[in-house]
Formats: sequence, C-alpha cells, structure tokens
Amino acid sequence: MIKKINRRTFLSAASAASTAALLSNRTWSESQKRPNILWITSEDNGPHLGCYGDAYADTPHIDGIAAKGVIYRNAWSTAPVCAPARTTIISGVYPPCTGSEHMRSMTQLPEFMKMYPCYLREAGYYCTNNSKEDYNLEKTGKVWDESSNKAHWRNRKPGQPFFAIFNFTTTHESQIRKRPHEWIHDPDKVRVPAYHPDTPEVRKDWAQYHDKITEMDAQVGKVLQELEEDGLAEDTIIFYYGDHGSGMPRSKRWPYDSGLRVPMVVHIPDQFKDLMPDDYQKGGESDRLTGFIDLAPTVLSLAGIKPPDYMQGHAFLGRFTTPKPEFYFGFRGRMDERYDMVRTVGDGRYVYLRQYMPHKIYGQHIDYMFQTPTTQVWKKMYDEGRLEPPKTYFWETKPPEELYDLKNDPDEVNNLANSPEHREMLEKMRKAHKAWVFRVRDVGFLPEGEIHSRSQGSTPYQMGHDKAAYPLERIFAAADSASSLEMNAIPDLRKAFADDDSAVRYWAALGILMRKKDGLKAAKNEMDRALHDNSPYVRIAAAEALGKYGRDEDAARDIQTLMELVNVEKTSAYISMAALNVLDELGEKAADQKEIIQTLPTQDPSAPTRANGYVSRLIQTISEKQ
Repeated sequence: MIKKINRRTFLSAASAASTAALLSNRTWSESQKRPNILWITSEDNGPHLGCYGDAYADTPHIDGIAAKGVIYRNAWSTAPVCAPARTTIISGVYPPCTGSEHMRSMTQLPEFMKMYPCYLREAGYYCTNNSKEDYNLEKTGKVWDESSNKAHWRNRKPGQPFFAIFNFTTTHESQIRKRPHEWIHDPDKVRVPAYHPDTPEVRKDWAQYHDKITEMDAQVGKVLQELEEDGLAEDTIIFYYGDHGSGMPRSKRWPYDSGLRVPMVVHIPDQFKDLMPDDYQKGGESDRLTGFIDLAPTVLSLAGIKPPDYMQGHAFLGRFTTPKPEFYFGFRGRMDERYDMVRTVGDGRYVYLRQYMPHKIYGQHIDYMFQTPTTQVWKKMYDEGRLEPPKTYFWETKPPEELYDLKNDPDEVNNLANSPEHREMLEKMRKAHKAWVFRVRDVGFLPEGEIHSRSQGSTPYQMGHDKAAYPLERIFAAADSASSLEMNAIPDLRKAFADDDSAVRYWAALGILMRKKDGLKAAKNEMDRALHDNSPYVRIAAAEALGKYGRDEDAARDIQTLMELVNVEKTSAYISMAALNVLDELGEKAADQKEIIQTLPTQDPSAPTRANGYVSRLIQTISEKQ
C-alpha cells in the first residue's frame, strides 16, 4: 500500500533458450525512449535519514529524491553484511542456494544463470560500476562495460541508455570509529538502542555514524548535480539504498531487522509513468516488502526485459511487476573467521529468527568488529558484571527461535517465541521458513568445505537441486532436531550417527555438543566413534564436545584430533578454520598447542585468498591469548 508523505547438457541449452526468451520479451519499440537507470548506494547504514523521520539526521539530498519519489519502509538487504548482500543483488538468487552465503567465499553460478548486467548489456545498455564488486561468485563473462573508480555514464556512446552504480564507502563501519574526529551531531542527543550500554563511547560512535551519513549525503548530491548538468535528470530513474544495517555491533552481521532493514528511495520521472506501479505517488511511501533479492528482476523489468524464471525475487517496478510477497527472508553464515548459521523471516511487523547454532554466543570475537569502541566497552562491561538484560544478551548463547514485534519492540529485545499469545504467529513463521528452505534448496546446512567438495565438476546450485547428492530432507531433519535443544531428541540424534550422509552425522554430533554434559553422557559411545569418522567436520564437532564436556584424561586425544586437521597444506582452509575455531573455544585445554599453532602454514592454494586470510587471523587470535 502507498501512503502519502538438470544438469550440464540441459543447462547449456537452457542458457541459450533463456537469453533468446529474454530478448524476445523486450517491450520497447525502436521509437520509444528507454530509461537510464542510476543506482546510488552507501555502505553500512540503515534508514537513519530525514525522509524516514529521523529528526537527528541531516540528509537534504536523499530527502530531495524522496520528495519527488517513493520511500520503501520495508526494504531488507537479505544479508546483514556486504559481500553476501551484494552477491544477492548481482545474481538475483539467494546465496544460501548458490553456496555463497559465507563472508568472502567464492563459488560459481550454473551456466544458465547470468549476472543481471549481462542481460542489460545484451539489451543495449551501457553498464558501469563505480566501483566495488566484492561478490562471493565468480563473474560470468563480461559483466560490466566498466567497473572502476573512473566508471561513469559519460563514457557511453552518444544516445546509448545507461545503467550506472555509484557506491559510497563514507559510512562504512571502519569510518564510524576513525579517530580523531570532530563531532557535528551532538553525542548527548543520540538515541541509544535498548541493547547497547549508554556510555560516552557508544554515544560518540552513534553520533559519528550520523556525521558520516551527512557526509555521504553530500556525495549523493554531487552525482545528482552531474545528472542535471548533463540534462539527463528527466530521462533517468534514480534509486538510492544502503547495503545493509548500520556498522554498529548487533546491526551489521546480524539478521535482525536492525541489520537487514535499509533505506530504499526511488524516483521515476513523469515520462516513464507506465513503469510506475498503480499506486505510485510522488512524495509517497510504500509498505510493500522489498529486498535485495528483488533488485535484479526489478531493474530488468524497468529496462523492458522479462526477468528469467530462475530469479527468486519479485519485480516491484516496471513492465513485469509482480504481486507483493507475504514474507521476506534473510540469513547469516560465516562472518569473517567465525562460523554461525541463522535464517530470518519477516512480514513487515514480525521478525522470526531460527538459530541453527544456538550453542554459540551472539558476539563471537570477530577481529574487525572488536576494533569499534562500542564493541570494546560493551564486552568489558559485561565481563565486569556491570550490565543487566537486555544489554547482556549479545554476549550469551542463543535460544533456538526468536520472534519480535517491531511495532511494540523496535529494538528487538523482547523475545516472544515462548509467548502463548503469539503461538500462531510463531507457527506461521516457522512454516514460511521451512517452505523457503526447500523452495530455494538451501545448501547452507552443509559445512562450508562440503559445499565445495560435493560440487566438484558442477556448482553448489546444481548439487543442491540433486536429491542424490544433497538429501536435504534428511539433513534438514537432523539440523532441526539438533538445534532444537530438546532433550527428547537425543534418541533420534544417536540413530543419525549411522546415516550414510556425512552432513546428517555432522548435525548429530553438533546436537550432542549443544546438549553439553547431558548430551555427551547419553551418546558417549557414538561421540567416541565419531572421532574416527571419515568426515573431518564430524570429527571436529565430536572433538569439541568431548574436549569441553568429556573426561580430563581424554583431553589430549581430543586436542590431537583437532591438531591433525589444522594444517591447510594437508587439509583445506575450510577444515582448518573449523578446527582452529574449536581450539580457540577450548582455551586453556589447548594452551600447550600454541607454539605449534603459531608455526602453521596459512595458505591453501585451492582456496580464495580471503579465506586464507581468515586462517591467519584465527592463528593470530589464538597466539595472542594470554
């Protein structure tokens, strides 16, 4: 509502047929003017803008776009961190089904899929990206006409329609903690969310965040001025959006509404009225659920290209607008060097989180995040016992399910998952989540390394859609049971150790680990045998459970199991990261291995450079512990 204010031979044929079908679906006549399309994006900022009602904000240029366009109140980035979010946009499919959900991983798309600029270029558009790419997917052919800090619509052929992106890093997490800084927004007037402690450090970080948004807004104004100077303002559809929630801790990296909700403002000039949805109103706002999963089909729709059927989003503008969805979805996988798995469902008012690794604390030590003063003072106060709920939650383990009512609890601190009055909503969200998992064939239930190993000679997407290679029904059942934390699930988990699929056994071991001493007591024999499983990930999960909750006299055996897997030259970067995370978690029990860990190689030649960087970071973290 708008309110005012399978398989390889088939895939090659499918690729050719898809391209032909898309081109035949162009609806522009030769005499019609096609719109230019401009995307202005900024990093690490939520809808903390004047046009969204933030009285503390100073954003005149973005507010100006909103005054002649529409703001989307319910826009989600799909992922709460940059690379997976950008991967969603460029592909038009959810990263959990292409194996690209993990921060700065690298996988491939099937041959029949293309990154959306390819379709625009085939339709005659000049496509530029200024300048960040940072995808978790290998590029498919020539994606951009130019992708650099010099990329600009001004370099196109005369009269050629353009699609241009300008991405500003001014608001990035690294900039809100950069010192020295002269504050423009008064830290005393900051609104501190309920989950953060109210300290000078926190207030200064939030105020600096708003300062950087104002600085970014001026950069937006410069691009708009260039558009005016070139006489293109009335020929160009303009989008402005942020790439995920704020760079503050518990926003960035976390698939709460605070980490997923983004500003999205769109202006369509009057000459392209036929591309507006029926209820488009200048200076209006929409409560339609939109997200990054929708951007690729939407830009194709605006260019008169029918989005390919494999795209999983919904076009919300243009000639191929679809009915609005009932839910939108988010996710969290590995964040830098730390593993986790969360899936999120939202309907505009309620937000549901399914935690598949509830034994891990929310605020795992991520080196980059801990450079922010807010993170440091928040953790220090928790360790000193100076905080009370809900400010303590971030440093503690998680419930399997969370449900929040944004209308009455915008900071998402009052979990309604156990509320009898909200049981019906909880069930509705659960059902939506499960249906989504099976609809997109979420491969994130595999350990990261198995996403790659099972996809050799193919792609994660194809592997995920092959029921023999990826028996999702059995794997999901094991993961669901394991992460429920219910003690009555132990008999089923014990049986799962006999499954012929390693991922089922992996979740069985994790399920016993999650139940701590009681779980290990009930399944000690299975866990002892799991130390010799042919899957390294099963061995790692078993070693963690036995190392934490088993007998002290067996600790050397459990540590040795992990040490056999940490050398990237003998295993892989993904196995090494998994094992190093457990060694770090075991702390003093693994202290006598520190000297060996310090000398470990850090380069897996088969892994992306950035994945190797996380191996180095874990080794450094363990080495520096007292």
